[in-house]
Amino acid sequence: MCGIVGYIGKRDVAPLLLEGLQRLEYRGYDSAGVVITSPKATGLKMVKAKGRVRDLEARVPKRFTGTTGIAHTRWATHGAPSDENAHPHLDAAGKVAVVHNGIIDNASELRAKLTAEGVEFLSETDTEVITHLIARADAEKLEDRVREALRHIEGTYGIAVLHADFNDRIVVARNGSPVVLGIGEKEMFVASDVAALVSHTRQVVTLDDGEMATIKADDYRTYTTEGSRTTASPTTVEWEAESYDMGGHDTYMHKEIFEQADAVDRVLRGRIDDRFSTVHLGGLNLDAHDARKVRRVKILGCGTSYHAGMIGAQMIEELARIPADAEPASEFRYRNAVVDPDTLYVAVSQSGETYDVLAAVQELKRKGARVFGVVNVVGSAIAREADAGVYVHAGPEVCVVSTKCFTNTTVAFALLALHLGRIRDLSVSDGKRIIAGLRQLPAQIEEMLEREDEIKKLAQEFAEAKSMLFIGRVRGYPVAREASLKLKEVSYIHAEAYPASELKHGPLALIEPALPTVAIVPDDDLLEKNRAALEEIKARSGKILAVAHREQEKADHTIVVPKNENELDPILMGIPLQLLAYHTALALGRDIDKPRNLAKSVTVE
Repeated sequence: MCGIVGYIGKRDVAPLLLEGLQRLEYRGYDSAGVVITSPKATGLKMVKAKGRVRDLEARVPKRFTGTTGIAHTRWATHGAPSDENAHPHLDAAGKVAVVHNGIIDNASELRAKLTAEGVEFLSETDTEVITHLIARADAEKLEDRVREALRHIEGTYGIAVLHADFNDRIVVARNGSPVVLGIGEKEMFVASDVAALVSHTRQVVTLDDGEMATIKADDYRTYTTEGSRTTASPTTVEWEAESYDMGGHDTYMHKEIFEQADAVDRVLRGRIDDRFSTVHLGGLNLDAHDARKVRRVKILGCGTSYHAGMIGAQMIEELARIPADAEPASEFRYRNAVVDPDTLYVAVSQSGETYDVLAAVQELKRKGARVFGVVNVVGSAIAREADAGVYVHAGPEVCVVSTKCFTNTTVAFALLALHLGRIRDLSVSDGKRIIAGLRQLPAQIEEMLEREDEIKKLAQEFAEAKSMLFIGRVRGYPVAREASLKLKEVSYIHAEAYPASELKHGPLALIEPALPTVAIVPDDDLLEKNRAALEEIKARSGKILAVAHREQEKADHTIVVPKNENELDPILMGIPLQLLAYHTALALGRDIDKPRNLAKSVTVE
């Protein structure tokens, strides 16, 4: 959600910034802008445009040169998408430029105060407030001016500041929205996401909340917003620039769906312990004594991560026999929940920066809870805030809608469930059974993906639907939830998910030939119950697509999925429904990698 890129060095800055913005397009945005300068320049040069980065690039004049600059892609919060509301924002004198991710909670109050003092605003954004506060600060150093302005700010921010009178530096600050420094050879980068940096450097410094930094061409220093120096050593990013390429696929979503077999193999690699029929999860820092004290597991996530948590909670209950449930982090953080010292809280986030999840983690930590993280991005905010955790090793996921990260997260939960189960009461034979099932997953995913042409034909048929119903029971219900979300996100077809057991309690009123139903029908102890639900739908002339382990007589179509262990079946049953959503969106001509109104990493509330 929004993106920041900055550079200072010897190279021509505009092409570098535009390339960086293109790397961040997947995060979701509606306008873009760039401002540049150089040590020999007497001012700032800026270009902004509503629309895509290509629209910005078309406006950049040929003589737009400099060696220092900051750029931004904006996802609208305050003010509609427009040239005026696009970042960067300048002060009245045209000397201060600011790009900003986040939301300033007291922007209206500050705006009214500044207006009363004679400031004229050119945009509707909250960000422009920061620009004028910096311009009106009376400190000698740019760092002190930024610090003084931030004292007035309430809310979240990741900012980068350029000043015409201090054109040998860029000042950045973070509070709740990611800021990453990239360390080069006599050049420095800044971004909100390593995706914008990895083609130039893999040495990065990630700022913590309440931390600022000054970057110059040959140096950087970090310090708190109060002015105290901090020690921040670079770390090496494990992902390479090639990881962000399409690799011969037409879209990132298609590529990432087809990367899932390798991704699952990666999350399993080096973690299985055949000797004791369990797994090693070194990042947990949870010995057997402490694990046996856990009386409940509460999983917190948003969107797809929440659905993965629902599957994870079921696996933990089944394998470890510990009460477990999942809840949207965005709800949990506001309902004054009872925080139990015997509960293990698990925060789930693909990016590791999801604001609602991060805020829930911080509240839990404040109340003394033990919090684990299940995240994909090493060194992300949630990974740093959590007491311990598990990386899901899915690799970079560029498409806004999550596919491989969802699958890897569910596999990571299977590992956690097995680990807790073997410490408690899960038998050796059951441990071996689950391990054998986990090892089958990559090959079974490949087998499922080989049926793409069959699913593509089904998608073309379902693309005509105005709405769809997804149903599942117990293990199948989270799969239905996630499949419904995928279809909504990428095709814009209205979709709703319900437990199959709830059909009689309302949703049957919707059933008619024009409303297709997708039913998750695993071959387990609830098979006959699920078949009864299909009978109910068919009796009302409903059209049915079943996702099952064998052909379903009452379904109009059945996608047959390879059978695994009952506990692991939900991991596989979501794969064909990712392809169904993809090809439905393709048939409708949607912008698959960048669905409207959505952002990859939701770093604001």
